[in-house]
Formats: sequence, structure tokens, C-alpha cells
Amino acid sequence: MAGGLVALLDDIAAIARIAAASVDDVAAAAGRAGVKSLGVVVDDAAVTPRYVTGAKAARELPIIKKIAIGSIRNKLLFILPAIMLLSQFVPWTLTPILMLGGSYLCFEGAEKVYEVLAGHHKDKADVPAAEQGPEQEDKMVRGAITTDFILSAEIMVIALNEVADEPFVSRLIILIVVALGITALVYGAVALIIKMDDIGLRLAENESEFSTKLGMGLVKAMPVVLSVLSSVGIVAMLWVGGHIILVGMNDLGFSPIYDWVHHLEGIVGGWVPAISGALSWLTNTFFSALLGLLWGAVLVAVMHLLPIGRKDPVH
Repeated sequence: MAGGLVALLDDIAAIARIAAASVDDVAAAAGRAGVKSLGVVVDDAAVTPRYVTGAKAARELPIIKKIAIGSIRNKLLFILPAIMLLSQFVPWTLTPILMLGGSYLCFEGAEKVYEVLAGHHKDKADVPAAEQGPEQEDKMVRGAITTDFILSAEIMVIALNEVADEPFVSRLIILIVVALGITALVYGAVALIIKMDDIGLRLAENESEFSTKLGMGLVKAMPVVLSVLSSVGIVAMLWVGGHIILVGMNDLGFSPIYDWVHHLEGIVGGWVPAISGALSWLTNTFFSALLGLLWGAVLVAVMHLLPIGRKDPVH
């Protein structure tokens, strides 16, 4: 009896060790998948702050909270089940679906450029979002969640590709960890960015001269930072969308543009061997954004100039 109990305890201990090893494996795989998609995470963090520009200070965090909840809903309720099923049964569909999402990002980015060049953005730009009412806030949140859907889809597909060899259940757990972790990282960073001016005001109220100067510096800098991030967000949409199109065309068998960009990466990277990786990345990023702008410009022309298109630009 005692011997049987000892054997049972040994079996339980062995199972516990296996479970612990599995948890470690899942954590390591989730880390790899998250790092691989870090570039898109940066884009997501750059895009989001423009949706709260001009909002009342008291509404900034609630807006970010709404967008973050929408992002989690995007990832867990829509994207995750879809890509798990598609990757299991029809994996070839993932590339065309990603290219559709990339086309949406190219269109959004190119349309923003078109609005600036055509001057259509001024009517709304003169009126702060805080003065446009709850309807405008809801519209901004919907726009942010829609854009997040595309970026989240790319993040999740990139993460999925990193763990494609894992069993189905392990893949599912890893992607859930990635979805929650990246959402917390992105929207935590965004919340910190948009509340930095409030932090500056608190610091400025202290008696310390250094604290006061630092606080006032933050207050003065944040409008500029938010304005720059808004522009970076537009470029990020073109960059990410263009890169999706570039890689997607290559995956579908049309490789001249991809091969040409890859060739240029090697040439530019060879100029300064010590920073060849950075130069290659900048080359790819530049031409991805350029392709995104051209691809998006075609879509803007279709949407705005043809009878089937939208008459009014989206703000």
C-alpha cells in the first residue's frame, strides 16, 4: 500500500515536471512570437495616439480603454479563431487575407496624405475633438478599433508563423498569451504617452527647481510629441500596409519587386558593414512605405473619383 502510494506520488511529480516544462516551452515560444512581431507593435503604438488628439483630458484614458477592449475583442474573438481554423485546414488563404488588410492600411494612409494635400482636413482640424460631441468620440474609437484589427491580424499571423510547428493546443495558448501581452504593452505605452503632460503638471507643482523645470519641459514637449506621433502613425500605416503587399506578392509568386528591394538591401547594407542591418531595414522600410503610398493612391482614386467611390473624405 505504501509502495503504491510512493509510486503514485512519483507519477504525480513526473507529470508536474512535464507540465512545468510545457509552461516554460509555451512562455519561450510566446516570447519568440512576440519579439518577431515587435515591428508591428511599434506601428500600432504610433498609430493609436492620433485618435485621442484634441480630446478632453478626462476622456483620454476612457477612450484608450475602449480601444484596448476592442483590440482584445479583435484578437481573441475574431482573429484568433479565424487564423487557427484557416492555418489548420486552408493555410494558403492567410496571405490573400493579409493583403486585403494591407490594402486597407495603404488606403487609410494614402487618404490622409490626400486630405492634407487637398486641404479637406481643415474643417475638422479647426474644431477640437472634445467640442465635436460624443458622436465624434464614438467615431474615433470605431476608426481606431478598425485600424487595430488590421495591425492585430498581422501581429497574430506573424506570431502564428513562428509557432507553426507546435501542436494545435500549444499554438492556441501561445497566441492567447501573445494577444494579451502585446495589447497590454501597446495600450499601456499609449496611455503613458498621452498622460505625460498631466504628469508634467504634477511635477511642476513640486517645490524642487529640477522637478519644476522637468515638469514644464514635459508639458511644452507633449503637444509636439503627439503631433509628430500623429504623422508617424500615417507613415506607419503606409509602411506596414506596403510591406504586407510586398511580401504577399512574393508569397503568391510575383517576386520582381520583392527581389529588387531585397537586392537593394544588400547593396545599401554593404556601404557601412558595422550598421548593415540598420541600413538594410531602412531600405526595406522606405520602399515598403513608397509601395504602400502608390498602392493606396490607386485605391483612393477608385474610391473618390469613380461613381462607386465615397464622395466625402473620411476624417
